[in-house]
Amino acid sequence: MPAFINLSGYKFTPLDDLPALRERLRLIAHAGKLRGTILLSPEGINLFVAGTRANVDLLLTELRTLPGLENLTPKESESAEPPFNRMLVKIKKEIIAFGVEGIDPARRPTAKLSAGALKQWLDKGRPVTLLDTRNDYEVRMGTFRGALRAGIDHFREFPAAVGRLPAAMKTQPIVMFCTGGIRCEKAGPFMEREGFQNVHQLDGGILKYFEECGGAHYEGECFVFDRRVGVDPALRETDSKLCFNCQTPLTTAEQRDPHYVPDKSCPHCFGRDSTP
Repeated sequence: MPAFINLSGYKFTPLDDLPALRERLRLIAHAGKLRGTILLSPEGINLFVAGTRANVDLLLTELRTLPGLENLTPKESESAEPPFNRMLVKIKKEIIAFGVEGIDPARRPTAKLSAGALKQWLDKGRPVTLLDTRNDYEVRMGTFRGALRAGIDHFREFPAAVGRLPAAMKTQPIVMFCTGGIRCEKAGPFMEREGFQNVHQLDGGILKYFEECGGAHYEGECFVFDRRVGVDPALRETDSKLCFNCQTPLTTAEQRDPHYVPDKSCPHCFGRDSTP
């Protein structure tokens, strides 16, 4: 039986009395020797936590006592080692940094499309634009075949990227996707506010698609924000690594490049005087 259960999940729902909630969750996490990050904000919760089954279940039980979080169902994965070094519980303005006022996924969400439904659409060749809302360094590890890249280095750049999309796309069917779904929760309502009329978001993101549909129509792996770096369509940890110097994810092929020196450089930063 694996030593650690890894939870990742989010929920957009109004939360109040955040300092007291932060302290409650901090005490539970500390007592259970959990590791990871819990972000709290007036708009909801975002969490990445690892621990034993009993202790992550205690945390979930506590969270589900909160109004709006009764049905919180994080995604689970297993590992022999914890993918995080420490435990942090933070209060933030947003649970995913976007920087656009008036976007309220809890009250005005974008229509969601299940993983199975997307696979059916793609199996049948249904005309649709797959829009990858992730950062370029994530996309280069893998994405859906034929997907349109947002072309951004940070999610805060997404609104500007939307402004560069062809006007004809405003009436075309679009399915946007990201790692676990949270970025699309804000990206979708923003696109609708900008006049895009037929937008869906992949419910649960790439990780949910892998869980339910495997690698059909997908090429490569999925970057994840923990020690694993990447997972394949079977949700197994890959051999990808992060460059110690510039923090760029590196495939196994890039690790064979002569400019890759562990703890020093990689093909992306070799010869540069400073990290990005």
